[in-house]
Parts: sequence; C-alpha cells; structure tokens
Amino acid sequence: MDEANYVRPDEARRRFRSGLWAGPTTGICLGYVQANLVVLPAEAADDFHALCRANPKPLPLIEMTTPGDLEPRHAAPGADLRTDLPRYRVYRHGRLDDEPTDAREVWPEDAVAFLLGCSFTAEARLLAAGIRLRHQELRRNVPMFITSRQCTPAGRFHGPIVVSMRPLRHDDVETACRITAELPLAHGAPLHIGDPSALGIVDLTRPEFGDAIEPEPDETPVFWACGVTPQAVIAASAPPLAITHAPGHMFLTDLRDDSTPF
Repeated sequence: MDEANYVRPDEARRRFRSGLWAGPTTGICLGYVQANLVVLPAEAADDFHALCRANPKPLPLIEMTTPGDLEPRHAAPGADLRTDLPRYRVYRHGRLDDEPTDAREVWPEDAVAFLLGCSFTAEARLLAAGIRLRHQELRRNVPMFITSRQCTPAGRFHGPIVVSMRPLRHDDVETACRITAELPLAHGAPLHIGDPSALGIVDLTRPEFGDAIEPEPDETPVFWACGVTPQAVIAASAPPLAITHAPGHMFLTDLRDDSTPF
C-alpha cells in the first residue's frame, strides 16, 4: 500500500505546504474527511452560505470561517488554508485567472472560507468493502462533468451541478449506494446511476475536470454530486474574486470519516 494512503493529515498538509507533495488527493489519508474549498470576500459570504443551505447534496457544508480567519478551527486546528492544499484556483469575474500552489498573495484580508464535503472521503469505506476504484488503480483524478441540472439559486449565486463519475462493477453498485448514503457530508448516495445523457452528459471520454476513465463492459457509470459545483457556480455568477481548490486537489482535515458530523 502506498505510504500516502495512511499518512496523517497534518503531515500531508506539511508536505503540500513545503512543496514536497503535489497532485490530486484521491487515496491520500484514507479514513479522514477531505474537503473542497471556496473563499470569498466577506460581503459575498452570506449569499454563498444560503446557496449551501439550499443545495446540501452538491454543497455539504463542513465549516465556515469568520472573516479574516485563516484557520479551520473545527476541521483542522492549526492549519493555514492559504498554503495547506496542493493547488488552488483563482477566479476573477468568473474566469479562471491562475492556479497557484500558495494562495497568500491573492487572499483577501476579510476572506471567509467554506469547507465543503468531498466524495473522496467515502473511498476508504468503498475499498474496505472490496469495491474496485479504477481511478486509484490508474493513479488518475476522477472524471468530473458539468450537468444540465441546476442548483437552487440563492442571492447572487446560481449555476449547474457538477458530478464525479466512478465506473463500478455491476454487482458493486448497490453496496456503493448503501455505503455512501451513510455519509451525507461526502455528498451521500449517488445523484444518478447509468445513462449519462439523463444528466446532459454527451461524452464520458471528455470530462470538464479530471481524467477520462471509460466504463468497461462489466461496469456501470455511477455519478455523485461533486464539490467542484461551486466552481461552475462561480463561472456562472461571476463574483469579482473567488479562490477554490483545483479540482481533485482537496484540503485534508483532521476529522475521521466516522466522527461527528458524519
């Protein structure tokens, strides 16, 4: 088993901060909660908080910081959200402007950070149940697709739901549904199973984010709501400034996947 699978989250964050590690976090720190990141100036925070409340499946809220606080005091006391992810995205007026590995230069003084649940959190349990995860076998990021389904809008924020897709053996789908349904802050049970066209997805070989992984003949495509949804919302809503994680490059919390709030 790769060392990264079971390293402690604080050590993983140290390695990201120092530049020793980079790349997607799937399979890292198995058994711990991984989180998507959204950072906005304080004046936009209430609207985004309302968006999370209105859309708990794609936007399951783990923690919201107070304005100017760099530390997620519930999820990872002592961490610095500006430096402790492997890669960030910076959006200006809805357009991707940069993908730094350190966000200190662009972080607003009054920033409010949101940590949102991620389906990577469920992967330890899926693996323990004997479910094959081919993106891990191939050392790839999961494929992610913008769907035709829309978030319930709130204030200035609106936009489409994004899903992650994992091709699972037909016999494993029911077990995967049961396992992930027990983790609502990791997006819960799948949003859709089977025909991608029902989500407005035309071609599984062309994901908007991540790496393409086509289902094999004995596999079914299974789609979970995805924490990249805020990035699609930011593109549609075009706030002056927003910072997020790069797709698949998550914040590793100190929360166990079987602890509160799970």
